[in-house]
Amino acid sequence: MHPLLEKAQQIKLNLNWSLVFGVSFFLIVVIGLVQITTGVSDWLVENKDAQIKHLIVQGQPKYTEETAIIKAIKQADLSSFFELDVKHVQQLVQDLPWVATVSVRKQWPDTVQVYVVEHKAVAHWNSDLLLNQSGQAFQASSDKLHDLPQLYGPEGSEKEAWVAFKQFDEMLKVNNLTLSSLALSERFSWQLWLDNGIRLDLGRKDKAKRVQRFIDVYPRMEQRADAQVDTIDLRYDTGLAVSFKPLQEEQLQNKSKA
Repeated sequence: MHPLLEKAQQIKLNLNWSLVFGVSFFLIVVIGLVQITTGVSDWLVENKDAQIKHLIVQGQPKYTEETAIIKAIKQADLSSFFELDVKHVQQLVQDLPWVATVSVRKQWPDTVQVYVVEHKAVAHWNSDLLLNQSGQAFQASSDKLHDLPQLYGPEGSEKEAWVAFKQFDEMLKVNNLTLSSLALSERFSWQLWLDNGIRLDLGRKDKAKRVQRFIDVYPRMEQRADAQVDTIDLRYDTGLAVSFKPLQEEQLQNKSKA
């Protein structure tokens, strides 16, 4: 046999075929990834100017018109699906008065979905703001709001005032009384107003205990036929002071009939 052929056969016998197959498979994978990456890159370049064409508003906003939400979204740059700043859109919608939280999602190829949750107003705060169920103040207006309690207090006391209102209201409701307003002074002295016009001065401490004291003695105060309870000062460790106001003629007739 020719020496060169002999040499070739020897090399063939000694060749590590598993290594050859492994290297070949690796090269095929690398070439495939390069082609995929190149294809994706070309596709992104071709579609980088894809515009947002559809805006979908989800949730159940009661006080915020859908047109107002869409108008806010359109303040963002909607010219490119990929370059749209979702956080910017979220902030634009959340700046609307009644909006509490917003989530924004892009849906290929040309849609933006916005889910809106509004504040739930539970009380008026210092006449010009509203409180939500978490005791947070926000500024909004609506003619659909009716019979909300009026709360007053220093800035930063919103949550404390709302928690106290709920506590006192629950205590009074059990005794067929309705709390309509609450005020917290700069010195953190508390006052309550009932829907029948009675004012309770509670002072700064033992608030719940003093409300309970009023509840215990109030039935006896109603027995007076010629006058109506006006103010009750509960700022005492024991006892209370009551101020009465005379009844109008119509009130006297109604009380006598009762």
